[in-house]
Amino acid sequence: MTAPGRLAGKVALVTGASRGIGRAIAQALAEEGAAVGVLSTRLDGAVPVADALRASGARAHAVVADVASPQALDAALLEVRRVLGAVDVLVNNAGMALRRTLQETQDADFDRVLAVNLAGPFYLARRVLPAMVANGWGRLVNVSSISGTLGTAGMTAYCASKWGLNGLTRALAEEVKGQGVLVAAVLPGSTDTEMLEGSGFRPRMAPQEVAKVVRFLCAEAPLAMSGSLVEVFG
Repeated sequence: MTAPGRLAGKVALVTGASRGIGRAIAQALAEEGAAVGVLSTRLDGAVPVADALRASGARAHAVVADVASPQALDAALLEVRRVLGAVDVLVNNAGMALRRTLQETQDADFDRVLAVNLAGPFYLARRVLPAMVANGWGRLVNVSSISGTLGTAGMTAYCASKWGLNGLTRALAEEVKGQGVLVAAVLPGSTDTEMLEGSGFRPRMAPQEVAKVVRFLCAEAPLAMSGSLVEVFG
């Protein structure tokens, strides 16, 4: 990395960053000069990504947390602040898909999908947005899904979580309007990741294509785009 990027001096936290779209986003933000907190549920997933980013010249640190656990997120944020600094850019990418009919979906299954896909982004937004507002600058991007605009049989929990994430995105954007903080969501279609495997859908794009859109929202997009739900449907 030779020239400073548009996010030089900023600290980004990317959840679900050990593979797929999250890993591509972490790389894209590092290329823009951001120091990157690589968050995953497993250290052996996060460490190789952070190592690769450091090898490219970026500052990076691997942290472990279940985004459905507020206590785990508190500990992860403390570690990121200690090593890299306060979070200026948050990308809520961690997610899970459950492919089961309504009758096959247990109550605990539904609760878990919403905890990871919707409650996790809420917990993190609640913890980082106030500092962004106080600093007069921040970027929060939620990785939602085209399933947040559609209904899909056998994916009731997933669709519900992504529709909810879109609503959360727009509500947060309204709360921070005029305070230098952009909040938006990216809605990918079928992306070539492990999550897509076994779905019956063919890949329409690579993770790097989604990451380019996230990179734009974090590094270039005008504040007038806050509240946007950006479809990347292939």
